[in-house]
This record gives sequence, structure tokens and C-alpha cells, in this order.
Amino acid sequence: MRKAFVGITDSEWFEFLANRPELTEVNFWQPGGKVLFSALAPGDLFLFKLHSPNNYIVGGGFFETASLLPVSIAWETFGPMNGVASLEELRRKVERFRRTASPSNEDYTIGNIVLQNVFFFHRTAWIPSPRDFSLNIVQGKGYDLDTGTGRELAAALEVSLNGGQLVSTQRTVAEGMVSRMFSDPVLGRRRLGQGGFRIRVTDTYERQCAVSGEHTLPVLEAAHIKPVSRGGEHKISNGLLLRSDIHTLFDRGYVTITPDLRFRVSGRLNEDWQNGKVYYALDQRPIRLPTDAACSPDREMLEWHGQSVFLR
Repeated sequence: MRKAFVGITDSEWFEFLANRPELTEVNFWQPGGKVLFSALAPGDLFLFKLHSPNNYIVGGGFFETASLLPVSIAWETFGPMNGVASLEELRRKVERFRRTASPSNEDYTIGNIVLQNVFFFHRTAWIPSPRDFSLNIVQGKGYDLDTGTGRELAAALEVSLNGGQLVSTQRTVAEGMVSRMFSDPVLGRRRLGQGGFRIRVTDTYERQCAVSGEHTLPVLEAAHIKPVSRGGEHKISNGLLLRSDIHTLFDRGYVTITPDLRFRVSGRLNEDWQNGKVYYALDQRPIRLPTDAACSPDREMLEWHGQSVFLR
């Protein structure tokens, strides 16, 4: 079954992102921050509908993941991919929809829906809202694209997607590719972006450092075992959730994770810096693994790190 969700957004968010063709990953944030979005599976289609009276679908993207995060971390993770130019602007927009002002230092939680391979239509290709999309709907509505109104929506999308009416042809997903991805949901599951990688790794490790057990979210970072700059990918199995100081040492080769999933500390740490007791206390400790074994660190990547990065 092909599924889609029509989510309501404002014209400023749409225009900001439509004018930035280099951004293929976006965060469709939700101001409430209490309920985790669960209407779609990875690869399903998420469509953008403008607020009334502009009752049109103006673009979309492919769902990757959803998470509840402090607003500051949403900004750190996605930056302009939030559809705004600054954290201050993001806070203003969130608080406008919440209809409540918050202290400037309050790091409240917002919902985050991570979308890949986003596309936006030219004005001439905007699609009228489905006939059963009530003006009373606040956040959005899901559709089965193979039956009823959903099938009508699918037909309208095919017309717009095949008509060469995307805002930009410079996006990673070219016009013809979007249509093929729509017809085959598996094709919607493209490579994760940096933001999606961070969120997926953070939640896969249940917001806990794989080495130290630290669960203070602002100091946890999604580390690549093999950096993208050296041929690695934004894959969960190429990631580890590490406390920021351990991440730094991992990238510099002072620590590693062995293929048998143990934390190791190089003797060079003490030789170079005459310190490191807190890290040596963790040496040889088994790391914490994701509940889903399929998301565990790739042992070949760990072997690569041990041979190519770890200092001996």
C-alpha cells in the first residue's frame, strides 16, 4: 500500500526552502513537542499543503524519521533546513503557533519530521487540496494512494511530477527521478542526510553514549566510524553515539572501538598529553549496543578505524 501524509505548513517556510535548491533534506517541525509523528514509514511520501486560504499542495519529500528534540538541538542539527535563517527566528515561529511566549533561555521540545529528497512545485503546478481535506484539520491527514480520494491525489501528483514543474532542476533528485521514486516507494529511501543521520543514531542508541553511558543530550554527538570525507556514508551502522569529548578523541585516533565491540584507549593519549585517567578507566569495556542488532556498528568499519585512524 502506498501511503502519503498531507501536512499543513505556511508560505514563509515553503518559500524559504523552495529558494534553496541545495537543500535536499528538511525538518518539518511541529510546535507542540508532545506527540511523536507516527503516520508514515520510512520511504513514504509527505506532502506540503499551505495554510488556508491557499488550499494547495505545493511540494513534498520522503519520510525518513521523526523525533522529539529541544529546539536548540533541532537548530544545531538542521540549521536552515528548518525553513528559517536563525534559531531566534525558529523560536519566534514556534511560539507564534503555540500562542505563548517562553523565556529566552527555555529549551522547550518540538516535534521534528525529517524528510529526504524534497521537491517544490511551480505555482502553475500546485495541486488543489483533496476534496475531503477539511478546513478544520490542524496538522494534516493521511491517505492511501491506491484507493478513493488518495487515488485521485496520486493521479494529480503524477501530472505535476511529470510535467517538468519542479521549482529547481538542481536538486539531487531530478524531475524524472521524483516521478519514478513516487511510483516505487523503495526508491524513496535514498541516502540519509547529515541531519537525519544524527537523529537516527541518537534515537537508535536511546540517547545514551555507547561508551560512557552519559545521557545528557546536549553533549551527545553522532560520530561516523569512517568519515564521509574518507568514503564513509551516513548509515546507522557507520555511526556511534558518543559523548563529545570521546567523539573528539575517536576522530583523532586516541580511542577506538574494536571489531569485538570493546572500547580501547591508545597509549599515545598519555604520551602526548600526560593525562587521560578518565578514559583509561573505560579501556576494554564493552560498548552499549542498539536494541536492533541490524543497527549495530559495522565490524568492517570498526576494523578500518582501528587500522587507519587509531594511534599505536
